[in-house]
Amino acid sequence: MKIIKCSGQTVQCPCGEDLRIMRHTAAHVMAQAVKRLYPQAIFAYGPPTENGFYYDIDLGDVKLSESDFKTIEMEMQNIIKENLPLKPFTLSREEAVKFMLERGEKYKVEHIGDLAADEGVSFYRQGEYVDMCRGPHLVSTGAVKSFRLLNISGAYWKNDSSNKMLTRINAVAFLSEAELDRFMTLLEEAKKRDHRKIGSQMQLFMFSEDGVGFPFFLPKGMIIKNELINYWRTVHQKSGYNEISSPMIMHRRLWETSGHWEHYKDNMYCTQIDGEDFCVKPMNCPGSILVYNSRPRSYRELPLRIAELGTVHRHELRGALQGLFRVRCFTQDDAHIFITRDQITDEIVKVVNLIDEVYSVFGFEYTVELSTRPENSMGSDEDWQAATDGLAAALDKLSLAYTINEGDGAFYGPKIDFHLRDSIGRTWQCGTIQLDFQLPLNFDLCYTDENDRRQRPIMIHRVCFGSIERFIGILTEHFAGKFPVFLSPVQVRILQISEKNSEYAQSICDKLRGKNIRCELDNRNEKIGYMIRQAQLVDRIPFMVIVGQKEEEQNTVSVRELDCAQTRTMSCDELVSMVKERVDCMN
Repeated sequence: MKIIKCSGQTVQCPCGEDLRIMRHTAAHVMAQAVKRLYPQAIFAYGPPTENGFYYDIDLGDVKLSESDFKTIEMEMQNIIKENLPLKPFTLSREEAVKFMLERGEKYKVEHIGDLAADEGVSFYRQGEYVDMCRGPHLVSTGAVKSFRLLNISGAYWKNDSSNKMLTRINAVAFLSEAELDRFMTLLEEAKKRDHRKIGSQMQLFMFSEDGVGFPFFLPKGMIIKNELINYWRTVHQKSGYNEISSPMIMHRRLWETSGHWEHYKDNMYCTQIDGEDFCVKPMNCPGSILVYNSRPRSYRELPLRIAELGTVHRHELRGALQGLFRVRCFTQDDAHIFITRDQITDEIVKVVNLIDEVYSVFGFEYTVELSTRPENSMGSDEDWQAATDGLAAALDKLSLAYTINEGDGAFYGPKIDFHLRDSIGRTWQCGTIQLDFQLPLNFDLCYTDENDRRQRPIMIHRVCFGSIERFIGILTEHFAGKFPVFLSPVQVRILQISEKNSEYAQSICDKLRGKNIRCELDNRNEKIGYMIRQAQLVDRIPFMVIVGQKEEEQNTVSVRELDCAQTRTMSCDELVSMVKERVDCMN
């Protein structure tokens, strides 16, 4: 059951629970179908997810492909028609291990070993198939509705690359065929918007086997990245942030003090310098802490807002990499704010308002999630409660509705996450605000109060874009490559009809460039229809300017906007004003 809070009021939202339970049952139906078709199959995990469900399976030497999906789906339909009841039962740990060993389920046996020593083991039986599972589930397999198998991917057992690679079957299920049809239509639209495909077409960025997980930004992609950075700097300067740059490599002891070494070392790149251990930074926060601690601080300086566009590196598994969405090197638009306890609510409100301003520029709506203390965390109960209450108070002050995500905070503090909704309804987690009592304690940060007494500040970690690279990927798919004019790598393309008009076409191009409009000239010996289609469908240019003999004689240009079949005649000055107006409306 999801908890939603708004203005201090708490309500329950059951809307997704029925779907989650149905998807969980569908995962068991899929596993039973696979077991019937491939008796050697051994099963690992098969949970429902936000968008569907999956099951990780060891199929031995069998190489499953998507061409096998129709057969599996038909067997799933047979199981649904059989309307098998799902019957729960519980065994002791010893009985459960023996039971799973008899069935050859070695991964389930290992999973039992991870459970608490005094915990009984829950199972569900449906016909001949038995799965170790806590549930809940539907009453019978006949209650499973519309489903579809989507794709196959690889997944290491327990997400550990030293373990065996399993076959993951990804699927979706819905309560009605109409919902499934809507999802499949959305999926097709998402494929058309794939940022990797569009990025290649528009020559924005590339990837190479010589740098797996490390994106290359091409000249046009760098324009988008730099425009985002320019905008970011403008709003942060206006909001009283001071920008810094911290080293990319710092001594291991820094990461031990921060707690990252204990909680994150498997995702860090390390090296040796002068015989000592150093780490390539996976986060920017310790660098900001060193800047804060570089000299004595007074309460008069707080809130102290330190911003950094810091490049970080994280060791992600190769199978988890996904275009710009999951990379090994990216730029975080970080800020770290040092405050007193009585400044918590007001400063969080200011940060939320800044993030709202940024997202509004790109037309994003969003939902908010408050994540609380995880099991593996640092700090006292009192500090965690104070930090969580501070974030909730700020959201309540803004009358901003939010859900509570129990146990998903950072290891050093609770957080607010912003989930953007794009133009086709998908959600993306981008901005985050984390309130931290622990790192100031670990690094013994202090300031002197108005009575010249030593006090400890509180630290806010926050990002707007999150990762600039990932945000570019999201924008690419949100706009389907048809970026707002202020972001478009090429804002105007001059389409020259004939070589006879080359000087006039070049003069228009030069004039636009002189007005700081990103313009390029297409003077290829091609038909005008072909050049328009290229500009429209591949390069997605906001303004196409056709220049021929008539335009030169009348000292005009013919302008065609993206996704508009009509052409308008105007002067070059009118064109400049129109483009400038469209750029300014986004700032």
